[in-house]
Amino acid sequence: MSSPCFISGLGLHLPRTLVTNSDLEHIVDTSDEWIRSRTGIATRHFAQADEPCSVLAYHAACKALENAGMTAQELTHIFVGTFSGDYNLPSTACLLQDMLGLKGIPAFDLAAACSGFLYCLETARAYTCMYPEAKILIVGSEVTTSRLNFEDRTTCVLFGDGAGAAIVTGQANPGSVKVIDAMLKADGSVGSLLTVHGGGSACKPVLGQTIGPEYFVEMNGRDVFKHAVRCMVEISANLLEKNGLTTDDIDLIIPHQANIRIIEAIGKKLNVDSEKIYVNVDRIGNTSAASIPIALTEAVASGRIQPGMKVLLTAFGGGFTWASALLQF
Repeated sequence: MSSPCFISGLGLHLPRTLVTNSDLEHIVDTSDEWIRSRTGIATRHFAQADEPCSVLAYHAACKALENAGMTAQELTHIFVGTFSGDYNLPSTACLLQDMLGLKGIPAFDLAAACSGFLYCLETARAYTCMYPEAKILIVGSEVTTSRLNFEDRTTCVLFGDGAGAAIVTGQANPGSVKVIDAMLKADGSVGSLLTVHGGGSACKPVLGQTIGPEYFVEMNGRDVFKHAVRCMVEISANLLEKNGLTTDDIDLIIPHQANIRIIEAIGKKLNVDSEKIYVNVDRIGNTSAASIPIALTEAVASGRIQPGMKVLLTAFGGGFTWASALLQF
């Protein structure tokens, strides 16, 4: 049996620029009706030049620290889930460490795309087993718009930017949330269905060469949809079964906010009423690794989650990766 692990604070940050579907009509060949009917998305936030991934992460981290009643100096580790960091080097986690005025503590990025926050959570859970005194900052932060091809209307309308953060501890504090269990999965054999190839060592940039579509998100939407629904449903059911629970025992499910059709399909296959599924994709869009922590923070702040509730988190992302976590409030 694993050692107990707790979430002691939550925070989110969204860029200042709100972009509506009508705004996108001036950028790409699309319409508000086309986007809403296929994705359920009405608005999303776009980061500006002075809002890179590290800055979004910093603001979310500061709010999580405040929510936990902690100072940055108490942190022992920093993990950041992202595919759209400021640079290849240094890592966004190291940039964030410096912005928080810290030195010496371990800091690294974790690449699991939209599953990144839950991968960070499970990593933090493992660290607290070894170091029960640990106070770990985990962040999902994305500037997905830096990797969008605005000539591809099937993908660019889906995404938004933002960050969500949590403080994970090995010891309970007043008001902290117990992480009952988590589960991670991956399948690289189908990774070609959702990619950002450009800039890697297998798709090297050449000085003076024109940037092509391979530098941006490329996705086979139909196949990704099928895998995303199947994998999130399966891992959620497996995690519940492992812990002797059913969906009847769960008060709220927070799925990755990819699009409304995926969210609705998950609810249908898990036989869960829509009232038990948290949705903010209409306002936020798909923020990749930031999706789960933003939604979780919102649900707590709005009172949708109350003490005593059990909450199930589940995500799916490029790689493919997928994950689920079970929380007791």
